[in-house]
Amino acid sequence: MPERTCGTFWSRWRLKAAGAAAALIAIAVAVALTEFAQAAPSGSSGKPVAAKAASVPRLTTAPQPGASKGSDQSITVVGVGDSVTSGQACNCATFVAMYASDLAAARGLQTTAVNLGVSGMTSTQLLAKMSTPGPFRDQVAKADILLVTIGANDLISLEGKQPAGCPATCYGPLIDSIGRNTQLIVAAAQAAHPGHPQTILVTDYWNVFQDGDVGSAENGGGFQSWSDRLTRAESNSICTAARAANATCVSLYSPFKGNGSKNPTALLAADGDHPNAAGHQLIATTLLANTPQSPL
Repeated sequence: MPERTCGTFWSRWRLKAAGAAAALIAIAVAVALTEFAQAAPSGSSGKPVAAKAASVPRLTTAPQPGASKGSDQSITVVGVGDSVTSGQACNCATFVAMYASDLAAARGLQTTAVNLGVSGMTSTQLLAKMSTPGPFRDQVAKADILLVTIGANDLISLEGKQPAGCPATCYGPLIDSIGRNTQLIVAAAQAAHPGHPQTILVTDYWNVFQDGDVGSAENGGGFQSWSDRLTRAESNSICTAARAANATCVSLYSPFKGNGSKNPTALLAADGDHPNAAGHQLIATTLLANTPQSPL
């Protein structure tokens, strides 16, 4: 192409001058191409490598949903429920405080514990407090992790019954009601602050009535066997409801009683009904073991 263009131009002049000029141009072009090839790295477009790298922006990644808040922020643990949550008959740190402390140590977090447990509270009463605007609901809304233990007091009316007089058809409706309330309690917690994701852990019970040596001495073996069946049925209802509401069910039955043959006396207060310090620590440990690695 260059030779053809030059030949057309220089045909207006003498042939000798045209040939000399064409030769000079060809030499100049060849020298320029040689220098360009030596300056450019093999396979490059001719742009300096350093300049190309500098033009690539650095990307930063925002924290993803569910990621840990980190040790510079505090996670609020709130416990709601009955006398097990409130720590009745123990005179010790409750499992709510123990859990918050253990979580901080295990995960390198700062935690704050708030205990809203009320002795004697039923699932119906807790649902009402969770659903009504006010200080209680406001506290629940601040929870990063919510611990729920409720339902035993709903069965108080059965405690005076003889086992033979209250089969599954007798206690079934009450247990079904506890399950429905549990699901609504979890939903109420989620609705209290919809923009604030929570980890919700719902426990069942090792026994809804007295247990261990005290329970056997005061109620007899027949009653204990019946209360065990009642407790297992309630546990199934609570856990089914918790899972249906996207909460985590944490069973306390096996930690306290194994397959049902373990004597839980060493974990109970003198009343044979509520956990002692060792029992509260066992609950806290069980909750921690069932807490998602990135709870928030």
